[in-house]
Amino acid sequence: MSKTMNYHNVKFAAAYGTSKQLPPSKRAEVSFVGRSNVGKSSLMNKLFNRKKLAKVSATPGKTSTINFFEADDVHFVDLPGYGYARVSKAEQQRWGALMETYFAMDLLTLGIQIVDIRHKPTRDDMTMAEWFRASGKPWVIIANKLDKIKKSQLEGNIAEIRQTLLLPEEVPVIPFSAEKGFGRDEVLDLIFEHVCGKEEA
Repeated sequence: MSKTMNYHNVKFAAAYGTSKQLPPSKRAEVSFVGRSNVGKSSLMNKLFNRKKLAKVSATPGKTSTINFFEADDVHFVDLPGYGYARVSKAEQQRWGALMETYFAMDLLTLGIQIVDIRHKPTRDDMTMAEWFRASGKPWVIIANKLDKIKKSQLEGNIAEIRQTLLLPEEVPVIPFSAEKGFGRDEVLDLIFEHVCGKEEA
């Protein structure tokens, strides 16, 4: 791995809809996950300076596959959004099996969980945080939609996120705006730090 990474070269690699399809991987994997309406696709597009890398849908719960993107021997993994009530029970079960298999395969290098900075994390957010804790892998919380709150709310909202998700001290919470790009450099630096460690090990 070089000392720089060209995020502009990120491209779609593959999509998998069932746990049996998931392949083993020798690459570092950075995985993104969050509630269906948290702005995950917009965030990924802003990170990589690409307008249509991850498809942004007006319909929550649209992403139903694990989508792999790649650049510089790294996989960036777009995990299906969770917490959308209108998804059928069968679809929820398929999602659960897919996620359980993914975490059990021990592919994760860095997990990125996206929450809405405007609101207290939901029960689904708490469950997802527990999955990351159980994985034993490093993960970070991105508090998206920073542009939707007042500056005076920032400190209190971040504290509430940390408390609700029972975050260990080593798990950072990064305020982020997918609309304006605030927090982008900090997230990219963190990704590079973990990916370099994976490559040099």
